[in-house]
Formats: sequence, C-alpha cells, structure tokens
Amino acid sequence: MGQLQERYKNYREPQRYMQEGVYPYFRVITSKQGTEVEMGGHKVLMFGSNAYAGLTGDQRVIDAAKRALDKYGSGCAGSRFLNGTLDIHVQLEKELAEYEHKDAALSFSTGFSVNQGVLAVVVGKGDYLICDERDHASIVDGRRLSFAKQLHYKHNDMEDLERVLKALPHDAVKLIVVDGVFSMEGDLANLPEIVKLKKKYNCSIMVDEAHGIGVFGKEGRGVCDYFGVTDDVDLIMGTFSKSLASIGGFIASDKDTINFLRHNVRTYIFSASNTPAATAAAIEALHIIRTEPERQERLWDVTKYAVKRFREEGFEIGDTNSPIIPLYVRDDYKTFLVTKLAFDNGVFINPVVPPACARQDTLVRFALMATHTKEQVERGVQVLKKIFVEQGLIK
Repeated sequence: MGQLQERYKNYREPQRYMQEGVYPYFRVITSKQGTEVEMGGHKVLMFGSNAYAGLTGDQRVIDAAKRALDKYGSGCAGSRFLNGTLDIHVQLEKELAEYEHKDAALSFSTGFSVNQGVLAVVVGKGDYLICDERDHASIVDGRRLSFAKQLHYKHNDMEDLERVLKALPHDAVKLIVVDGVFSMEGDLANLPEIVKLKKKYNCSIMVDEAHGIGVFGKEGRGVCDYFGVTDDVDLIMGTFSKSLASIGGFIASDKDTINFLRHNVRTYIFSASNTPAATAAAIEALHIIRTEPERQERLWDVTKYAVKRFREEGFEIGDTNSPIIPLYVRDDYKTFLVTKLAFDNGVFINPVVPPACARQDTLVRFALMATHTKEQVERGVQVLKKIFVEQGLIK
C-alpha cells in the first residue's frame, strides 16, 4: 500500500453515518430541478435549491441552450485567452456590465473560480485582504492564494471591522471582501456601514452577489443595488448557477481593473471557457429576470410567508433576511437525522455542518424559489414541525 493509501485508509467518517442510515449527501435526482423533483422513484418537495428565480426548468432557458448547442457545438475546446471566445461570451459580459452598472465584466466557467482567481491576483505583497469570518469557501480559497496580508473580522461586526482597519496604513491598498447574502444563515452584509468605513479608512470593496442576484434590488441586481451602494463597491462578483439557471460566474468592475484581471487571472486564462449552452442559458435567464419583476415579487411573497410560519411554529431561524431560512439544530447527528426524516416524508432540505458553519451552529437550510407555492411551503413547515418536535428541538 502506498503512502497516500496508508494515510486515508482510516478515513471512515462518511461510512459511519452511512451505517447509521443518516448519510445526507450525493442524493440522486432523476428529473429537472424544480419545486418538486424525482428521487428514488418518487417525488419530493425541493427546498434545497439555490435557483431562487425558479428558472432551471423554464422552457425559454432550455430552448436558448439548445439553439446554442446546435450553432456552436458542445464546447469551445480552449480557454477564453486563446480559441475559446464566442460572440455570446462577449454579449453576456456586456450585458452583465450594464446590468451591474460597471464598465466591464469577465465571465468564468464557475463562480468558485471567480473568487479563487480574482483574489489571488487583485491584491498582492504589501496589500491587505480583510474578510468577514463567514465568507464563502471560494473567498477563503482565493485569499489563501494571495500574497496580501490576510485579516478577518467577526461576522457582520462593524466595530470589529473598524478595529482591524484602524491598525492598517492609510495609503496601503486594502480590499474588504464580503458576501452580500451569507449563504448558510441568509443574513445580509451591512454594506452601508462597510461603505462608510471604506471612505473613512481609504479602502476598496468586493461583494460576492452569488445569492443576491435575482433576489434583491431593481431587476434583481443584488444587495449592492438594494442598499444603493453600487457606485461605492469596486468589484461585484456573481454566479450563473443560482438565479441565472446555468453554470459559471462573473466579475464586474471599472475598465482598467478588468483589463488587468483579463490578462492575469489564472482561473480565467488557464480554464476552458464556459460551454455555449451554459452561456446562452445565462443570457436568457438574465433577460427573463430583467423583464419579469413579478417573478421577484412572487419569491418575496412566498419567502415572507415561510419566515412567518416558521417563527409562528417556534423554530429558531436567526437573522435571515432572504429566501434562505436556517432552521437551527445545533447537533451534528441530529442535523443529519432531521435531513433524512424530512426526505422520508417527501421534503428535501440541506444539512449544514462544519466546515460550512461553526460546530455549535449546525442547521438545516430551507430555501425558496419564485415558483414555490404557499401550499408547498405549508407542507414543508408541517413535516419539519413534526420532526423537530419529535426530536425535542422545538416544543
């Protein structure tokens, strides 16, 4: 047996949960993503998706992807830097820049690779990266690749952020990087206060809008637009894999910053460009979100209903202000058990355990789409109430 095999032969944590019958990962879906999906030969209510706009099964998006597949083929066989730039890549970037009120944008093959690649190069030796302690894993991995000095502040604690900034040189390059919507707890970054601190301490700001696009702001532009601080945010990142019903991501900024990133971000230069079908799907989803404000209104209507019902039934849901509703369990095993029991009763939810959260904050994540009905939400609430009561998690 080799050294690596010897090292990992005793890694059996997943197998322990499998033996106990509560392993919650890699569950196989055999239908389109929607408010109901087929799994294991029967339908379950889907409350584990990030498709907030409810467009993953929209025929207009599917047809746009099919047309691109017919015209351009299945892939580009190269990076954007060389032979992999299509006219629809350029179109999407122009539309995203206009959408986010920035000069220019770059599109990537995944949202993860945006944060990983941009943060590795946008600041360097002698600079400072300041992150919220609950920033997404892609931000964490990106900052690890940077030569900038790494600092963090307590979650959404503006006093702690100011404490960090006070100690830094006024003239040094300082980039604050934060999720607009925190993907596990559903709360929002305090962008108005972060902008005030930016101006006071001569900083720049990058906001990850992965869970904000299609949900907040005019035409679903995100949390920056919602708070009216777009002009004060230097870089806006987003993904296509959530409200935009595809796969990929983008960064939007001023033309000089984008010019630098275009020629220096390794995950952009050395990755194959996004597929034609995925690119066309994102374009069509963006058009639908911008021209159908009622979709966003429906999302908020059903979200407010779900938040109200969970609070009425005594669930602990924290400070969520989004379609992401955390139902706190605060126990690893029971988090997996609740997930299994919910699935057995026709409700798909996601468990959240370390490293996605602190050990004392384990939860199940209940997420809404614009296409959910209040009746579906009520079914989910009732199933989860019964399970939480039986497990002694609520009265």
